[in-house]
Amino acid sequence: MAAKQLVNLSKHMRELRLHLCQKSPSSQGVRDFVEHHYVSVKTANPKFPIMIRECSQVEPKIYARYGKGIEKSVGVSNKSADEVISVIQQLNTA
Repeated sequence: MAAKQLVNLSKHMRELRLHLCQKSPSSQGVRDFVEHHYVSVKTANPKFPIMIRECSQVEPKIYARYGKGIEKSVGVSNKSADEVISVIQQLNTA
């Protein structure tokens, strides 16, 4: 399972935020990630802040906050749950 590769999120990032819509088809991959992988990722990173922000008609994005206030975001419209995991991995190594 690809989510097992998200073991050490705090190595580079300080915070992870997932923005998604509760109903839109473009947010389906992010919803699937939250439903199927969030618990295992949070269990592997118990003290790491992972925030899920739901808002109607919002474009799904993943935000990563690093030290010194640096923040990066990546749009994940129409991505699958595995692609969402891949984006988080890329943000973690940035």
